[in-house]
Amino acid sequence: MHIKILGSAGDGGFPQWNCVCRNCAGLRNGSLHSRPRSQSQIAISPLPDLWFLVGASPDLRSQLLAGPQFFPSAESPGRSAIAGVFLSSAEIDAALGLLHLRGSQSFFVFATPAVQRILKTENRIFQVLERSEPPVQWQTLSAGRRIGCHLSDNPGDAPTFFYTTIALGGPYPDYVSDDFLQATPSDQSTTGFLFEQNNKKAFIAPRLPGRTGEWTKLAASAEAVLIDGAFWSDDELHSTGRTNKTARELGHLPLSGSDGLLAQFPADAVGRKILLNISNTNPVLDETSSEHRAVLDAGFEIAYDGMEITL
Repeated sequence: MHIKILGSAGDGGFPQWNCVCRNCAGLRNGSLHSRPRSQSQIAISPLPDLWFLVGASPDLRSQLLAGPQFFPSAESPGRSAIAGVFLSSAEIDAALGLLHLRGSQSFFVFATPAVQRILKTENRIFQVLERSEPPVQWQTLSAGRRIGCHLSDNPGDAPTFFYTTIALGGPYPDYVSDDFLQATPSDQSTTGFLFEQNNKKAFIAPRLPGRTGEWTKLAASAEAVLIDGAFWSDDELHSTGRTNKTARELGHLPLSGSDGLLAQFPADAVGRKILLNISNTNPVLDETSSEHRAVLDAGFEIAYDGMEITL
């Protein structure tokens, strides 16, 4: 299994277009020791020349154009190597990129029933995905089920890889209606994924609300964990003056604190621990900061655009 991080920043990328926080201003004027990042996007390849996306970033078009492995071949005009998309939520930063994939190519979209209803009913712009022939094929995710994905032309072959979905809870996007919220279970809002191939596991949770501790079991057993590192502290956004919401209210478990991600992450985890979906305000982006050092000392890596992992 090959994993490529096409984008590693949170909503809006880094620097964010309208932000003058210390990080964004410092990156623009060259005083911050960091690097630009596009919005979080993960690609997984279980076979040569075949890729699945985890999430669909608003930056997806430029991210795919930057990778020759995603280019269509002359032998199959109009078709790229993208076979499907696993959606962790219906948030704008996780789903908007689907609109970049509307170019008459059929593929699979894996999403919970609630996320499917949001995209197909609450926001009808995503109906452009039905224009391909055959149309995009929606696959329903059910928490706790281990599903084999068969990619061989021989129906008798074993699954190429397996995926397991875990319900992470958390808020639904702000743009959904009150009627939808009243009629929909909260446990379908955000999901994490465990991918398995050849006895190797990757646990991926681009958004981690921290409403349940079930994710720690999967993270402990995986050879690679790619996990939400959006905010350092719960009140991080208060200083920007743009919102009074905390990280948890926005659906992200902060890194620091006695009950933060660094404290909750299983001490017996055996694999690589990689933070992604990092907000432009997060001090870990400053490679000279004490927060950056604390993350590294805890055994975590900080994702960057173009990072690759092979299991």
